[in-house]
Amino acid sequence: MKLRAILSTLAVLTLLGGCAKKEAPDVRIIPEPAKMTIEPETVKFPGVRKIFVSLTDSSAFGVATYLAEKLGYSEIDYMGNNPGKCIFLEVRKLEGTANPEAYRLTTSDEGILVSGNSGRGLFYGVQTLLQLLPTEVYGPKGLRGISGLMIPAVQIEDEPRYAWRGMHLDVGRHFFPVEFIKKYIDMLAMHKMNVFHWHLTEDQGWRIEIKKYPKLTEIGSLRKDKNGGTYGGFYTQDQIREVVAYARSRFIDVMPEIEMPGHSVAALAGYPELSCTGGPFEVRTAWGVSEDVYCAGKEATFEFNQNVLAEVVDLFPFPFIHIGGDECPKVRWEKCPDCQKRIKAEGLKDEMELQSYFIRRIEKFLESKNRRLVGWDEILEGGLAPSATVMSWRGVNGGIEAAKMGHDVIMTPTSHCYFDFYQGDPQFEPRAIGGYLPLEKVYSYEPTPEGLTPEEAKHVLGAQGNVWTEYIPDQKQVEYMALPRMSAMAEVVWSPVKVHDYEKFTHRMVRQYQRFDQLGYRYRVPTPVPKAESFVFTDSLVLALHNSVTGAEIRYTVDGRDPAVDGQVCNGPLVIRQSIEIRAVTRMKSGHTSVPVVIHAEKQEMAKGYQVAPVVQGVDYELYQGDFKNVGQIDSVKAVRRGTMEVPGIPETNPASHYGMIFRGHIRIEKPGIYRFYVKSDDGSTLMIGDRLVVRNDGPHGFQEKSGEAALGKGWHTYELRYFQGTGAQNLLFSWSGNGIEKQVVPAANLASMASPVLMTPMN
Repeated sequence: MKLRAILSTLAVLTLLGGCAKKEAPDVRIIPEPAKMTIEPETVKFPGVRKIFVSLTDSSAFGVATYLAEKLGYSEIDYMGNNPGKCIFLEVRKLEGTANPEAYRLTTSDEGILVSGNSGRGLFYGVQTLLQLLPTEVYGPKGLRGISGLMIPAVQIEDEPRYAWRGMHLDVGRHFFPVEFIKKYIDMLAMHKMNVFHWHLTEDQGWRIEIKKYPKLTEIGSLRKDKNGGTYGGFYTQDQIREVVAYARSRFIDVMPEIEMPGHSVAALAGYPELSCTGGPFEVRTAWGVSEDVYCAGKEATFEFNQNVLAEVVDLFPFPFIHIGGDECPKVRWEKCPDCQKRIKAEGLKDEMELQSYFIRRIEKFLESKNRRLVGWDEILEGGLAPSATVMSWRGVNGGIEAAKMGHDVIMTPTSHCYFDFYQGDPQFEPRAIGGYLPLEKVYSYEPTPEGLTPEEAKHVLGAQGNVWTEYIPDQKQVEYMALPRMSAMAEVVWSPVKVHDYEKFTHRMVRQYQRFDQLGYRYRVPTPVPKAESFVFTDSLVLALHNSVTGAEIRYTVDGRDPAVDGQVCNGPLVIRQSIEIRAVTRMKSGHTSVPVVIHAEKQEMAKGYQVAPVVQGVDYELYQGDFKNVGQIDSVKAVRRGTMEVPGIPETNPASHYGMIFRGHIRIEKPGIYRFYVKSDDGSTLMIGDRLVVRNDGPHGFQEKSGEAALGKGWHTYELRYFQGTGAQNLLFSWSGNGIEKQVVPAANLASMASPVLMTPMN
């Protein structure tokens, strides 16, 4: 039966079923509320084009003004009590919760009532109300011209799981104007995020006006570009105040980050006397980490940073001030007479403790200004400052350690929270810094690590997503990298774990994409989802492409052309009888199109197996030392070690970084058929079986898995697995499935060393 006929039958069945039971309205809210009751009916949206506000709290008027702008209303009225048949906003003490961000929302024929424990809670209730309305409310005209509107009848009791729900933006590497910063803040507001982490200083640019030190912006805000000109910009103090006030109107706190003692070359370019060497310096044009940092031995360094922070504190009322503290090489300190003198005078053990001394002095100054110091998890090295809050980015261990010490923690590990990582295949995605962080992985994050006691877990304030901009040069690219991953992070930090369900989340995201369209945001459209990126068959293959966005089209080509331009609509499973490359995209109703996904389907003859006897268990490996960028470079140098191990993996003794390995052996296939092999690695890897490349997972990247298939006959087959490690984690996992085998690590019993004698008699 054709797919169209099936869909028609389903539509008839749905209509028949509707006669027996009235369906509840389709409500799709991001982030999912903690508790929601949806009645099987809709109610009339109040015809009175006016918003009524309780007299009990002045903050309600600001929320009403925000809502009026969205709806296209012009009138707000104060009332002592809810007059009914209207939109009524009130701040009052809610029963059952003391959370200041909690709200209640009821829609009925009696009107719309939004209540909050505070203005902040009321604002979040309004965000939910907007999501009950047609997506046009997010457009430039709001609801102007729309009458007779019906909305779902709901009762919602909601509050966030975590107090810290943040998004970060780096403006040091690339600069973005005030108008975009406000737009970014609006993105946070619609997601009920409450902290904007503004990364304002870097080696590549100083972005905040400090009146006492004008050369910070005169020199430090500009760097040379590749065309011989200059690139840069900065925010005046008036602009900073404007942004902070704008964020406050949306109940978002702005946390500035002023980097020290590292990532400070832009400051040293204007004030080289604050370095260990005296310079001269230029604002860096290359990314990465500089060995030139503030001199920790000079009193002038502390006087300078305290004066800078004094002006910063006056601009930002938020209690938390971020001072970086990360990636500070100690090379200059080790050779600096002033730093060595400081180490001796303060009785410090080494340069690690000198960094701790630096952080503690800055913390003491911030405390004198009623502010709390926040730093990346490197501030744990050498001893943590007494009241510091740790942002755990190099995994979760720093956060666990800090929480166990009684320090507050914000979780933001690269594995789940770095939105500058790739979202898909690098050959089609915009250039990124590396790594791989798809939407589903963001959604899977759990901010409170296992192993903490309930008391220690209280120190986990929440989590945030980070947008570093080394490879994000413009505003649209920021939006593309942040959305929709921001939506996933918002649900992680707001909604209770019990409602976390990725499939339901993607269903609700369909409406969120429509809201993004109305707002004019550039977001990443989900690609079509095949079961895998490559398939093998011996006769024919039935290939289904899953559409992850209801109502969107899948368009595809089989001749290498761009499916976004030349593709035909996919209306059902594809039957394939010859080797082919399929390119497919998701096309939204708005016209927004995903990057392509490429699926390889290869027709193969069954590879014949052979016998080995006697079997020598294990796999042979060779270890190579070098800074490899792909697996093809590994054997360009001599092996430094050879041996045999039980199954392919990371040896117990190996270099800390920059090495490669080649594993060779025989693999036994017990029944002829199509087998899928998986290689999960950090960094690159490839798998050959016989003379066929089965898995390509090459290049520098985080822990990611790729798979491929092979048609293999009964018996033994040679295989070669290559792996290289650059920096960071070391991981390698070799698995298989198919022909009755559930996905599992390839067992040692099916692997043999190349030392096994080969009897080349083919097996049937």
